[in-house]
Amino acid sequence: MDFWDYLGTRHEQLLTDAYQHASAVFQCMVVATVLGVLIGVLTYRSGWAGNVATTVTSTVLTVPSLAMIGLLIPVVGLGVAPTVVALTLYGLLPIVRNAIVGLRGVDPALVDAAKGIGMSRAARLFRVELPLAWPPILTGIRVSTQMLMGIAAIAAYASGPGLGNVIFRGIGSLGSRNALNQVLAGTLGIIVLALLFDAAYVLIGRLTIPRGIRV
Repeated sequence: MDFWDYLGTRHEQLLTDAYQHASAVFQCMVVATVLGVLIGVLTYRSGWAGNVATTVTSTVLTVPSLAMIGLLIPVVGLGVAPTVVALTLYGLLPIVRNAIVGLRGVDPALVDAAKGIGMSRAARLFRVELPLAWPPILTGIRVSTQMLMGIAAIAAYASGPGLGNVIFRGIGSLGSRNALNQVLAGTLGIIVLALLFDAAYVLIGRLTIPRGIRV
């Protein structure tokens, strides 16, 4: 059976796995974005706090994904739970780092001007600083998403959802008729999903970042 015949006979299952893969990455990215921006907001004013936040999240990223999921299995069990925890932790670093860099890069004169017209600290944060820091934050989200697309495939080791199951089935049956087709289908599916997500982020950037800031 060639690759195209394999896709024709397995397309429903592949689409289901692709949906589960995209859903897991999307949901984990939402959580990682909220946590990452919150950590950035809480630490960007302090040099040592920002360094600690960046160091801790970068240390998490150095742990091999297979080892991370293996360590989580005794704690949270198999299935979706270790996948969500691992992907959320791995997604933090680019968002935290870019949030801190973006917030620190806001022109102090603009913040002083907002303070001068009577804006509260919260108002300055949400109406001045975060909007101006949004471009680098969005870049961090894009980078995290691309990383998680690949890392999510390892979730199949813990019976997690997604296209990793297709890849692992292929690896586990090397030498069989469809082994290579399974690995190729899962890999190409992840690549296509990554490109679709990135295109969506480009569109979001065009809709949410003023042209003057983009330039």
